[in-house]
Amino acid sequence: METKVGCYICKGCDIGKSLDIDKLVEAANEAGSAVCKTHDILCTQEGVGQIKADIEAEGLNRIVVAACSNRVFPELFDFGKDIFTDRSNLREHVVWCHPPNDEDTQMLAEDQIRVGIAKVQAGEPPEPFSEEISKDILVIGGGITGMTAAKSAAGAGYNVVLVEKESQLGGWATKYKKVFPKRPPYKDIEDSGYEKLIEEVEADQNITVHKSTVVAKTSGQPGQFAITLESNGSQTELNIGSIVMASGWKPYDPEKLTHLGYGISPDVVTSIQIEEMSSNGGIKKPSDGKPPDSIAFIQCAGSRDQDHLPYCSAVCCRVSLKQAMYVREQYPDAKIYIIYKDLRSPQQFELFYANVQNDDGLFMTKGEIAGVTQVDGKLEIAVTDTLLGEDIRVQADMVVLATGMVPTSRVEDVESPEVEEATEGAEEKTDGTTEDGKKEAQAAEPGAKIINLTYRQGTDLPTLKYGFPDSHFICFPYESRRTAIYAAGSVRAPMDFASSANDAYGAALKAIQAVEALSRGEAVHPRAGDLSYPEFFMQRCTQCKRCTEECPFGALDEDEKGTPLENPLRCRRCGICLGACPERIITFKNYSIKMMSQMIKSIEIPDEFEEKPRILVFVCENDALPAVDMAGLKRLQYNAMVRMIPLRCIGSINVIWINDALASGFDGVLLLGCKKGDDYQCHFVKGSEFATTRMDNVRDKLKQLVLEEERVQIHEVAISDYNKIPKILDDFLEVIETVGPNPYKGM
Repeated sequence: METKVGCYICKGCDIGKSLDIDKLVEAANEAGSAVCKTHDILCTQEGVGQIKADIEAEGLNRIVVAACSNRVFPELFDFGKDIFTDRSNLREHVVWCHPPNDEDTQMLAEDQIRVGIAKVQAGEPPEPFSEEISKDILVIGGGITGMTAAKSAAGAGYNVVLVEKESQLGGWATKYKKVFPKRPPYKDIEDSGYEKLIEEVEADQNITVHKSTVVAKTSGQPGQFAITLESNGSQTELNIGSIVMASGWKPYDPEKLTHLGYGISPDVVTSIQIEEMSSNGGIKKPSDGKPPDSIAFIQCAGSRDQDHLPYCSAVCCRVSLKQAMYVREQYPDAKIYIIYKDLRSPQQFELFYANVQNDDGLFMTKGEIAGVTQVDGKLEIAVTDTLLGEDIRVQADMVVLATGMVPTSRVEDVESPEVEEATEGAEEKTDGTTEDGKKEAQAAEPGAKIINLTYRQGTDLPTLKYGFPDSHFICFPYESRRTAIYAAGSVRAPMDFASSANDAYGAALKAIQAVEALSRGEAVHPRAGDLSYPEFFMQRCTQCKRCTEECPFGALDEDEKGTPLENPLRCRRCGICLGACPERIITFKNYSIKMMSQMIKSIEIPDEFEEKPRILVFVCENDALPAVDMAGLKRLQYNAMVRMIPLRCIGSINVIWINDALASGFDGVLLLGCKKGDDYQCHFVKGSEFATTRMDNVRDKLKQLVLEEERVQIHEVAISDYNKIPKILDDFLEVIETVGPNPYKGM
């Protein structure tokens, strides 16, 4: 079909009074627009109606809307899946951040028009990947989180399969005598109510429960997961659309807490042991079975400790407060001590904390544990750095260690050089092949066997440094790096039953959202609704494996030769594979090497460097682009020498685009991406990291061309860094003015 472009220029929001609109129309016509019209306010019913009428009358199939940011009114300028539409930002990126009726501002606006037209000319409307999928949801874990997720998804009309490895549902709730208060006035401990939840789950016709069962294998892709369940030696095969992993937590190994006295006496116990005692005959000294006259609770037993669990386990303080009430109920005259680093009882639980404080027989102090010893048949705790300003010693019949929470996704309880080494290389290592010719998977967390994925990048969910499943914790806390697999509850972060239940609702909703998006061929976050997917020209593939190794989401497996095997429904449409491929065989219909090259070459490069140097800025659409938009909204001024091209992710940048920019005469190239590292903000996890790695190759290329390294730079920009945008751009212009013009300009 012939490509026919319509360009529509808005004159509202200062655009008409700041620019020469006639020259913009002229630039659009010269760039290849078949129809170019202006409108006083394009975002009105009349303005949008004009575009729709021209699409029908003129046969337009490519539309450029030259107005405001594409983040404004996205649905308004959606003209259907057969029309490839782009937005050229004349408002936030031009007239609101540059002087009105200025030659440089005008040139910037004209280049914006040219880039938009080049983009739609080189691209095509995406066609959704359409295959039959399952909308059934698998929930792994039958505790409070898993049951709540299953019940909520089933209540929304979806078939749910609930898998529990134990012989009964309930998880940790079955082991707890009481739980924190769940309703006003939040003073007294109460029953968990898990029995009623079990009854409701087992009676729900939309939920199939498998007890004493594990997931032996998960292959395929979202919407088409092939699940193998194993129970007592027999196997069951299922087709599943999405997965909620609610496999819970385990207590930190007390054997590693000898410095807190564990092992010196049977009367040094854990908070879990106290729960078991309370539910089975009451709390008694393990050494002789007699009632204790005094009990000391030691908080952060293994938590907030760089030698053990560096993080706070969130619920331990409230557990000790609850168990202190157990002791008081059973032994009204017993003395109770709670020794803490910081006693954390947030939100309405502050009322619970205050109620427990009213107990005259309860002594609380902040302090560090120097040691636990046996003295004259008692356990003596040496405490330093107390609120009293002096060291103290506490004697008690029993010591209770409030051990931390460790996610079941974590195999090793303590970081060690061996585990770190295995973890760092887990996504790169391969070990033989499976029966179907694919590379055998390695665990994302070494030894993890919860979901048992057959992905080349690991058998389970990739984890953060503490062993919790990875996610974009700022914007997408439920999302893992495995599409349509969602972690929930205490496997995702330390949390109590109430928080876990709330978390379950969120994860169930995400699982539903995923299968519905998959049924329409759409991507999930962060490019929700994107219908494109990568296409491979395999005739030129060299089996270098860069695309399979760099995809953060496991969208590509590989055979024994290293040839990528596509799983389109796992894809998040980030384009990192496109940036990784040295042969440039990967493309999206609406995002490709050719398209970006055409956009770069459409920008006019003046000959006079002294007055008009040119800088090309590749901008990540997730954090950097919104930051640039907000700089415009705030009317922050910066130089008009920059030309911006948005990228799906800075990790999708292909080195050829930088080569094209330098060959076209750009004097400098700047990359604006998201923060990388352990606390990354990159929406595609590894994109910023890969872009930084590729910069090393770019620097080598610059040396070969006898060009200064300073001509190409990368900056990390958070969405809140809008106030830094002008300085970043102006500082880079100063660098370019110092190194001088691109010697290849005009060649």
